[in-house]
Amino acid sequence: MKNLSSINRLDFNYTTQNSRVETIYASNNDSRRESSINSSAALIEKCYRQIFFHSMTYDRDLFLESQFKSGSIETRDFIRGLLLSDRFYRGYVACNNNDRLVEQVIGRVLGRPIYSIRERLTWSILIADRGFTYFVDTILESNEYMGRFGYDDVPRQVNRILPGKAIGEIPIYQRLPRYGDSWRDRLIQDNMMMSIEAFNVANRPRTSVDDLIYSEPKGRALIIWRVSLSVGIISSVIIILSIFNAMFNS
Repeated sequence: MKNLSSINRLDFNYTTQNSRVETIYASNNDSRRESSINSSAALIEKCYRQIFFHSMTYDRDLFLESQFKSGSIETRDFIRGLLLSDRFYRGYVACNNNDRLVEQVIGRVLGRPIYSIRERLTWSILIADRGFTYFVDTILESNEYMGRFGYDDVPRQVNRILPGKAIGEIPIYQRLPRYGDSWRDRLIQDNMMMSIEAFNVANRPRTSVDDLIYSEPKGRALIIWRVSLSVGIISSVIIILSIFNAMFNS
């Protein structure tokens, strides 16, 4: 089992910014053997929600689920399979740089925010040097993960309980959007996504002037429009012919 500090390029302290806060603890009373009291289906559902923040049919990996239900793999192995799946790669790895990817995986797998900028930089260097798969395996084999969740528990967010506050840290899915500003700007540039400004323009309430200019007339208005257009065209032709006639007769 790997110790997190044994592979660090940089040293970082395993403490929160507020050192007065007592140690973090796992929610749900830190139950260590959830698999013994919950069905495989319930555990699978929890795993999907922890990694993807939802459990849609589109994201299901039936082969991985069958391995888990048959007992061929444990909960930790199931989590690893989800992190290394094509769905996670397309939805998170491909649209994040290494720094944001570290935050995404640490938040989902260890259930906490990164301790410091140095920790983020350390793991980012590791991903660049050894690859994303090695990074995932190192996290799942770490003393921190094994001590908190072991082989059978589903990872979950750990909270700091602050004296005088009934609520701890905000949920991970609110703190960690799927992609950042750089990926959003790229989607807009490639015309795969509308910018907020373009969306507001396209969906702003239309005025009577807009309707008059852009809307196709109907009924009596259509007849009036056609008559006016015909009169305008005829008048323009008469004027042009009059000009040419005056030019040649002068």
